Amino acid sequence: MAAASPAFAETERTVSDITNDITHEMIGFFGFGPDQANNPTDPQPVLAPAKPELKPREIAPVPLADVGAPLRLPVAVAAAPSVETPLHRLFCVEYARMRSGLEVFGDAKHWWNRAKNVYARLSHPVEEAVMVFAGSKRLKRGHVAVVTGIVGPRQIIVDQANWQNHGEIDHSTPVLDVSRANDWSRVRVWDIRSGSFGAHVYAISGFIAKSLATASRD
Repeated sequence: MAAASPAFAETERTVSDITNDITHEMIGFFGFGPDQANNPTDPQPVLAPAKPELKPREIAPVPLADVGAPLRLPVAVAAAPSVETPLHRLFCVEYARMRSGLEVFGDAKHWWNRAKNVYARLSHPVEEAVMVFAGSKRLKRGHVAVVTGIVGPRQIIVDQANWQNHGEIDHSTPVLDVSRANDWSRVRVWDIRSGSFGAHVYAISGFIAKSLATASRD
């Protein structure tokens, strides 16, 4: 048999070399090579993503979309507000004292200052607390109302006397917080005659609770 020609032999070596190279690369790719320390295809441990540190979550203020619109009462309590005519004309302060048990006297606008160091003064509403309206041109002597229910972060229900200046008692009157920070510093009060929240905005001094256990720092 004749010897292979140099060109054919070179072709055989070339094919063999290529086959060896491919085999070597495949072995290395699947991690079977002898040098595992520097093999970039070795599986690496999968680290779980770091969990963020848990911190107490603050309650975000509830935004009020449009304080100028004639907001309506939810259907569930649409029939709740009512008016009672007492045997004699009642003022807001005497009614609030009777309902809450607070022994605070004088015009309603003075109740916030006179309750200091005597009762709990709060910046947010709680049931059975007295909401104190600051004195203004519209409310020269201020006003007080008793919180009877918390509807949500921006709405409460109050009972009050003489709001319509007839010595009457208004039961289950909705009050809406319209302050930008949801801090209950400015409110609108339900107008039973129009069936919507009144357009006037009233400044609130705060809420007075009989129990000092719920007091916040002034």
